[in-house]
Amino acid sequence: MSRCVVIGSGAREHALAWALAKSADVVVTPGNAGIAAHGITCVMTPATQLEADLFVIGPDQQVVDGLADNLRSQGKIVFGPGADGAQLEGSKAFMKEFLASAGIPTAAFGVFDNEDDAIAYLATMSAPYVIKTDGLAAGKGVLVTKDLDEAVADVREKLSGMSFAGAGRTIVIEEGLDGPECSLMVLCDGKNVTALATSQDFKRVGDGDVGANTGGMGAFAPFPMMTSELLADVMENVVAPTVRELARRGIDYRGVLYAGVMLTSNGPKLLEYNARFGDPETQVLVPLYGDGFFDLLSRVANGDLDGAAPESKGAAVTVVLAAHGYPGAPRKGDVITGLGPNGQLAEPVEGVTIFHAGSARNNEGQFVTAGGRVVAVTGVGDTLEQARSRAYRGASLITFEGRVMRSDIALSIAGGAT
Repeated sequence: MSRCVVIGSGAREHALAWALAKSADVVVTPGNAGIAAHGITCVMTPATQLEADLFVIGPDQQVVDGLADNLRSQGKIVFGPGADGAQLEGSKAFMKEFLASAGIPTAAFGVFDNEDDAIAYLATMSAPYVIKTDGLAAGKGVLVTKDLDEAVADVREKLSGMSFAGAGRTIVIEEGLDGPECSLMVLCDGKNVTALATSQDFKRVGDGDVGANTGGMGAFAPFPMMTSELLADVMENVVAPTVRELARRGIDYRGVLYAGVMLTSNGPKLLEYNARFGDPETQVLVPLYGDGFFDLLSRVANGDLDGAAPESKGAAVTVVLAAHGYPGAPRKGDVITGLGPNGQLAEPVEGVTIFHAGSARNNEGQFVTAGGRVVAVTGVGDTLEQARSRAYRGASLITFEGRVMRSDIALSIAGGAT
């Protein structure tokens, strides 16, 4: 059996390992207690000291820091772009310049490291105002507001380093776009691309998209508003010119191009690129692809994706359970009830899988909260309605003090009570 190393410690890596383990021997470094309880080997050994047929990099920071380059220099087969391609995520200023160079439809923007210039630019715009940190900010570096005073205050905090430190000392200010947002993850082997099922995630902490930005409170797939015609438009006018521009710059990109796309009244526009699998979108997507995930990612890493057309089956909904205080300072150590020794539901629900992120085990062997997003509950079904019902049934069985959970994931699409 082929051997695969997954790098990371969150629910995204748990989902990837779970999917890959259907057809490969999987090791996760460093992993977490919930992944290990699920019967997947977790080690503390750095990836550069391990041997495997395929290495899959999960976290954005390690992608941006060039882990793929280090592994490839050792002759390893890696799913994940090098540091050159990862600039699409590591610097929003680079990404916007890249889009402009490639002629990809996106929001009008300005890049600033000077407070006065940034505030003057804001004054020329109309609401809503969008201010983004240039660097990585764990999915929390974006402010969207209709209040000019709030936008100005955010500019000052970011450029001063008060929020996000060095990651915010350069900012991108964009025009606000109208329409629903869709997550599209496209596999790229350096030359060829193939799209996975579309999805939508929920960034705000509270129901109705209120409250602070988070790393993601849930997701569902597929996203019905992304019709086959719109998807063809995005592949032709966004993805294809991206691949051409990467090649023009001499970048051999092997991994995921994760496109955040806004379906505006003037057609699809790219909001941003990420250079790795999304979280929680991975938790909602991988259960739809059966046991062929290892072969698919291996083909990407080996530059052999031509002709691959992975087909998803059914629908999925993921509900994130977060710790008290999230997305600020999450409380740790609260005992989690409703999980069995294997980290899955003690009372199983058909079609439901639990993917662990911020969980650990205390001295008594109980699962406890150990991070912001604690677990992701994914329900799979023939329809979004069935998947949503299963996901929320599973989520209702897991409790801990101060649990933070949205009750409206996929509600407007699937309907039904939680």
